[in-house]
Amino acid sequence: MRLMLFGVVAAGLGAGRAFAQTPSPLQEWQYSRGAVLENLYQGSPPDWQAVVGAATERAPLYDGSSRYRTRGGPVLELMYKDLAFASVGDGIGINLLRARNYVGGIAVTYDLGRRVEDDTVHLRGLDNLGRAPVVKLFYSYVLSESFPLVLRADVREIIGGEGGVMADAGGYLPLPGSSANFMMFAGTTVTWADHTHEARVFGVSTEESELSAYPQFSAHAGLQSAGVGFSATRRFGRHWMVNFDAAYSRLRSSARESPITQERNQHVYTLSAAYQW
Repeated sequence: MRLMLFGVVAAGLGAGRAFAQTPSPLQEWQYSRGAVLENLYQGSPPDWQAVVGAATERAPLYDGSSRYRTRGGPVLELMYKDLAFASVGDGIGINLLRARNYVGGIAVTYDLGRRVEDDTVHLRGLDNLGRAPVVKLFYSYVLSESFPLVLRADVREIIGGEGGVMADAGGYLPLPGSSANFMMFAGTTVTWADHTHEARVFGVSTEESELSAYPQFSAHAGLQSAGVGFSATRRFGRHWMVNFDAAYSRLRSSARESPITQERNQHVYTLSAAYQW
């Protein structure tokens, strides 16, 4: 059992994601699912690890949208031991807390915001929410070698753009049937957001109400969404891999009640191919 899990973890590392967004189009754990498990099963990682590839994603135009778009992007990831990392999905960060069964640290990533041009029919009259840097604190803890359930939490502050503070909590684990060449993970996440963020993304101000088709709406802090995710990676030899991710989330509280929201159920799918060395 331990050898099987080690193979799954070692193979599952490095399938970096092409996109980063807050709220994430995927669940947060899907960006770095193997890091804490690698410490548990492999011990000291190599000094340097790198992944380069390309990906495509099918996701809503914005949170609450009923319209979807498909876009492509790069897969880029660089890791130095278990200390530092830089990737398109996870940003640039440092693991300040490190042990065999937990890892925690700080990262700087980015938020893609929301533009009226994304959907001139449903967003006309609303404010543009520009791109902005995001500071994230994160922590992951794996229960044991025999039962590698990973519990994960993070807190993110968006500086500008959508603004506000968000937090995620959840867990994930390798699935039965995984092997060194084909590995699967499944997990769940709940996301909370403060008043500033919900008011910017899902609220409708007096001025926006006058310019748009929406009534005034006052959003409040609370649970924004809850959902589940699935990841599968197929390796071809030592270096090549193909990765598929799917995530489903259901909007809650103000995000669900907002007149801007056309669809409460949100789905995301990504497919990537990458080379690891």
